[in-house]
Amino acid sequence: MAKCEVCGNEYGMTFEVHAQGVVHVFDCFSCAIHRMAPVCEHCQVPIISQGAEVDGLFYCGAHCARAAGKKGIVDRV
Repeated sequence: MAKCEVCGNEYGMTFEVHAQGVVHVFDCFSCAIHRMAPVCEHCQVPIISQGAEVDGLFYCGAHCARAAGKKGIVDRV
């Protein structure tokens, strides 16, 4: 059994996420999101959908990017 790197749970059905040359082990998606999701520069929520990247910074959407002073950012619908 492998051990989740976030909560420490030893579980027979853990899964691996390979990102930027590092292998992460989790027992659930909640722990994976907690460790892997970028955080919005403006409102500080974890970004678990598309989000917006502006000048190397991550935002949960165009609204937060604009609120942080970024120009020309629009959400696609």
